[in-house]
Amino acid sequence: MATLEKARELVDPALHSAVERLDPHTRLVTSYHLGWCDTEGRSLEGNGGKAIRPALALLVGESVCEDPERALAGAVAVELVHNFSLVHDDLMDRDTERRHRATVWSVWGDTTAVLVGDAMLSLAHEVLADSGSAHAAGGSRILAAATRELIRGQSLDVAFEDRDPVADPVPLAECADMAAGKTGALLAVSAEIGALLSGAPAEVCAAYRHFGAELGMAFQLVDDLLGIWGWPERTGKPVFSDLRSRKKTLPVVWALTNGGESGRELARWLRTPPAGADSEEELRHAASLLDRAGARAWVITEARRRVRAGLAALEATGLDQSLRRRFTDLAHFVVEREL
Repeated sequence: MATLEKARELVDPALHSAVERLDPHTRLVTSYHLGWCDTEGRSLEGNGGKAIRPALALLVGESVCEDPERALAGAVAVELVHNFSLVHDDLMDRDTERRHRATVWSVWGDTTAVLVGDAMLSLAHEVLADSGSAHAAGGSRILAAATRELIRGQSLDVAFEDRDPVADPVPLAECADMAAGKTGALLAVSAEIGALLSGAPAEVCAAYRHFGAELGMAFQLVDDLLGIWGWPERTGKPVFSDLRSRKKTLPVVWALTNGGESGRELARWLRTPPAGADSEEELRHAASLLDRAGARAWVITEARRRVRAGLAALEATGLDQSLRRRFTDLAHFVVEREL
């Protein structure tokens, strides 16, 4: 997609420059995680991910002042915070593979994963502070608040795992609130920081933040779908990965709440831990219960509804037709990428 490719061209050199500030070992591990090298430091033509968050920051910056580079420090900062969260998330979930490569903790251990994630988070704010922007302090403040929300959402996600689906069910609204923190907050601030660093007034910043928040919810809905029905060769994770860990994701919680007999059978399955690892047959059965409950269809419908709500929020920005089309294309890419 052109918007994502253009973002990579701008962000990658600045991101490389930022990572050079790290000590040699932390720089090696960070570069490995970002797909730039192997575990020995040998350069690779790596896959650093889709760069949706920095692309959003830069697109907003271009829309506000016709100069995306005014938002470049914000784009680098949100990409660093995103990757901080991925390194820690892999550790918490004990995931051994991301983007078809071994995860940081599985190669270097838990302690290194924690420290490398922390280094990227600190580096994000250093990049903003050194940007020379008159709005750097404000950008750092909203990024810190979004990171706090991200951590709140992650904490809720972990806490949900211990809740009995029958005796202490997670309401759908509570699950959506978790997702709004875990994923929505960082996409919201990606859009907002692009506007803020480009000198947009408060009401325009708020409109872009609303767009990013809705896009974030759509992204999480699709991510939850892929965590159950995705293809490993595309997602880089095992099929049924979220079912294996019995995560209470949005489609699971929706099915438990609205799925009738299929939802009740799913609840019984979730509260009965396997003697060993779940068999592929058991996992396929659980996925079929979600399908029969209507969860997969609901996820697709709800993700598309969230995109429409986000695009409606852009009315307050006064975008011309050409720029609005680029936001629409980015939003549709997020939702339709694997559906």
